[in-house]
Amino acid sequence: MTEPQAGMRSYACERLRGFTMYVVLGASGNIGSAVIDALRVSGETIIAVVHSAQKAAAIKQDGVETVIADVADTGQLRSILQKGRRAFLLNPPADIKGDTNAEELKTARSIAAALEGSGLEKLVVASTYGALDGAGIGDLSVLYEFERLVKASGIPAAINRGAYYFTNLDMLLQPAKETGRLATPFPEDMKMPMVSPRDLGEAAAARLKSPIGDIGIDHIEGPERHSFADVAKAFSSRLGRPVTAETIPREKFEEYYLGLGFSWAAARCYAKMTEVTIDTGFEMPARRRWGRITLDEHLEAVQTKP
Repeated sequence: MTEPQAGMRSYACERLRGFTMYVVLGASGNIGSAVIDALRVSGETIIAVVHSAQKAAAIKQDGVETVIADVADTGQLRSILQKGRRAFLLNPPADIKGDTNAEELKTARSIAAALEGSGLEKLVVASTYGALDGAGIGDLSVLYEFERLVKASGIPAAINRGAYYFTNLDMLLQPAKETGRLATPFPEDMKMPMVSPRDLGEAAAARLKSPIGDIGIDHIEGPERHSFADVAKAFSSRLGRPVTAETIPREKFEEYYLGLGFSWAAARCYAKMTEVTIDTGFEMPARRRWGRITLDEHLEAVQTKP
């Protein structure tokens, strides 16, 4: 028996014994690491896919096999997915200094193509509130296309659409501390669903372990909706100084994103995404799951990080 044949036989036997192994993409990120933590609590065996040796070293732990891979390499990714029974799929964010829309569509298509012949029995997909068909609308259109491509694989797919990440606020803390201003492209009184990535990871782990019939779209948000005026008050409490939310005029959206280090291509996509989000508002879906981590708890954890 050749070595590849022996490996295939071992893999088949594991499946017959009910052996469960989960493959987690984006394993070193805020959501992926939370998926792994939640799965390890119940003693699951995990393949953690990361893009560098440094990331692999950071998450090495019992029960977790780290694999360094480029998700844009369809063949390499397929060979990894073939080792598992279920997988958490996260399309990695592209470098904001490049064309984020083009790069993220490229990786989304590669991940979806790698599902062919993977033998997986169920998928959990990280997506976003407000995902919609279109072009050049940042995460809204890219992740809608990702959902579509994954569903076309024919593998049962549970899609978790996450609210606005609390972690998007982290980089705004220091400027608010220095200036007393919280600049935002969103109207300061607009109530938005927000969520901790840790809650998103725990929700994904729950659906990875749930029956195959638990599929379709769920929306995940935190215990309470917040406006940026609410966020400014929370910042004030944490920083010990007054902080005021200030809405950036629509005609300056691209300039705002450029100031954050985005390329022109990325700034255009993010500006359009922000405009669409404001104009359409946030849906109140029937299928919602609520996280447990509050905004104050998230900010406290950020401030206590070494």
